[in-house]
Amino acid sequence: MKKPAMYSYYAVLSFYEGGVSVTFPDLPGCVSHGETELDAIRGAKECLALHMYGMECDGEEAPVPSSAASIEHGEGEAVILVEAMMEPMRKRAENKYVKKTLTIPLWLNDAAIEQGVNFSQTLQEALMSRVQL
Repeated sequence: MKKPAMYSYYAVLSFYEGGVSVTFPDLPGCVSHGETELDAIRGAKECLALHMYGMECDGEEAPVPSSAASIEHGEGEAVILVEAMMEPMRKRAENKYVKKTLTIPLWLNDAAIEQGVNFSQTLQEALMSRVQL
């Protein structure tokens, strides 16, 4: 069975002092939160991708998403559509590595070596920050 490139489910944002929690009514146990609304939404995308990846690995069928109108929510809550692109999550979960060749200035290389910088770790951290993962 071909795995979908993306999953879309409605989530409920619940606002409270100090943060925002996110629940997915169609996916019990799929819960996230953030300090701000944007943090919560970013976290919800990753949470959804991880949850669906786990279901795929366990051979579970993805539930049919509810309609927006059927999602119950209270005062001070909001319903949003969360979409999770699965290919990046699947590749990240496989945890395979690729060798990259790059060029940096000699002075920067020397300074980094002198300070004991781990080049691979530094590049990974910089790339993850750049692509917002």
